[in-house]
Amino acid sequence: MFESLSQKLNLVFNKLSSKGRLTEQDVDEGLRDVRIALLEADVNFRVVKEFIDNVREKAVGSEIFQSISPGQQLVKVVHDEIVEVLGGVTSNLEGSGSTPSILMLVGLQGSGKTTTAAKLALYLKQTGHKVLLV
Repeated sequence: MFESLSQKLNLVFNKLSSKGRLTEQDVDEGLRDVRIALLEADVNFRVVKEFIDNVREKAVGSEIFQSISPGQQLVKVVHDEIVEVLGGVTSNLEGSGSTPSILMLVGLQGSGKTTTAAKLALYLKQTGHKVLLV
């Protein structure tokens, strides 16, 4: 899921980065493509709408049009907004206090649950925990 979304976003950003100067119409077209990519990745419509509105406000309200590399500036605005939507801060994984602590991963088929579980198990093992995957 993230791989497909990442590829689609890269296509949008490559198209915008190839332009020497961005107009407001270029930004609108790019954000339309970003909106479509997010909706195709099953992101909630309200989240996508708020995300696009925030990015547009920041992009049009900034000095993006005078930037040396306006395409890269738009990429930065989108990146910063994604980080903000996903939480923006790093938090530590804390157990329940009793053993065993149980973690459940839920998601659509192909969204990376197994890969995430394996990486999380490796991380926990490296930090001195005993891990069991079921």
